[in-house]
Amino acid sequence: MEQYKIIEVKESVFANNNRQAEKLRESLRAQKTFMINLMSSPGSGKTTTLRRTIEALKNEYKIGVMEADIDSDVDAKTIAAEGAKVIQLHTGGMCHLDAAMTKQGLAGLETAGLDLVVLENVGNLICPAEFDTGASKKVMILSVPEGDDKPLKYPLMFTVSDVLLVNKIDASSFFDFDLKRCEGYVRKINPGIKIIPMSAKTGEGMDVWFDWLRTEIKNWRNA
Repeated sequence: MEQYKIIEVKESVFANNNRQAEKLRESLRAQKTFMINLMSSPGSGKTTTLRRTIEALKNEYKIGVMEADIDSDVDAKTIAAEGAKVIQLHTGGMCHLDAAMTKQGLAGLETAGLDLVVLENVGNLICPAEFDTGASKKVMILSVPEGDDKPLKYPLMFTVSDVLLVNKIDASSFFDFDLKRCEGYVRKINPGIKIIPMSAKTGEGMDVWFDWLRTEIKNWRNA
């Protein structure tokens, strides 16, 4: 006879979140809204990349942005100045967003009529990788100053991502960053990931990123 009951809490939390995320994804697909979950460490260039993206695509698509931070509204003010529809999400100390939080954010953003929604997740390479937010695709940014060995240290983030943007590629020589070595590490854990070397500062490689977005938005609409 069992003397006590064992409850796998983490598994239960993830299972419930995944069910909510799938429902959210179905809802977004029904209204033809493509959403990306943009993840990275602090200082990787998420906001600069996002500003460049809005500037390049705002005449083609209606864009909305959800800025997730533990506190402050600095990034939301920056993005609003670019002309995109934006909402700030405060996580109350949480280091990530899950499907339920994302659903609240989407309701506040009022996504009907939006072609592209970007969830700029809380900056770190651990927690955001564990939770499905209901996004159509997961995109992560690795900046050159962080080092080419990050796929070895944070494998889950690189495993779950559909696209890896290697930002600040113009500074590779200053930080002894080996792009081929980094790509090799990433391919071992995620052979199908799309890797785009780029610089949000100079614009190098950004057209490849924009074209990927255009293709994915079209595919999402026609699915």
